Amino acid sequence: MAVPIVEMIDIQKHFGHIIALSGVSFSVMPGECHCLLGDNGAGKSTFIKTMAGVHAPTHGEMKVNGETAHFANPRDAMSAGIATVYQDLAVIPLMSVSRNFWMGREPERGVWPFRTIDFKMADRVAMQEMSHMGINLREPEQAVGTLSGGERQTVAIARAVYFGAKVLILDEPTSALGVRQTANVLATIDQVRKKGIGVVFITHNVRHAMAVGDRFTVLNRGKTLGTADRGKISADELQNLMAGGQELAQLESSLGGTV
Repeated sequence: MAVPIVEMIDIQKHFGHIIALSGVSFSVMPGECHCLLGDNGAGKSTFIKTMAGVHAPTHGEMKVNGETAHFANPRDAMSAGIATVYQDLAVIPLMSVSRNFWMGREPERGVWPFRTIDFKMADRVAMQEMSHMGINLREPEQAVGTLSGGERQTVAIARAVYFGAKVLILDEPTSALGVRQTANVLATIDQVRKKGIGVVFITHNVRHAMAVGDRFTVLNRGKTLGTADRGKISADELQNLMAGGQELAQLESSLGGTV
């Protein structure tokens, strides 16, 4: 049996008297897209921030490559190969794609104390990596602000992959995109998965999850409702789990079948 890249075991997170997570278990394998679904307030954001080192779990255990791990901050998680692309992308619209791609990690040339940024290499690598993700730019100096939402997502994803991500956490990457842009991001997720990188795809859109997911875990009010493999659960069943199908059925009954 292959060892998960990241495994979260019975994770609980309390904020004072508020219980945000109450025993969530989750894992992601190499080359797998594991979708984490849930409605607003289900606990998705708290869970991924715990995985990414923003929050320390109150209880539970986290393992990386089978070894117990403790993250004091997001830098620790990044060092372990866990990269996160949040909804509010860490890209600067007025800066070029190349500068956004490197963002403080620019390659250098020369001998200290006369080292300078190797702009030619930076531009070449940025163009190459974006091309690998299916985005053909006019030039590396093209401002990120001129790109579509899906292409901006790809810049952030390509950056994380290039700098060694073993697990890529994508926080609602398709939530504000049109149909074509969504298709581009889903294609990028597929490209990343084929590189052997584990993808954690957080979404509330069942159709998007079913398009690329290998496993599906549903959260509701800070609890895991279940995990299913691709082909073992239908889109309707996932939707019912996520949206509280039993509650909707009760409401429909009480309203005389008008829901």
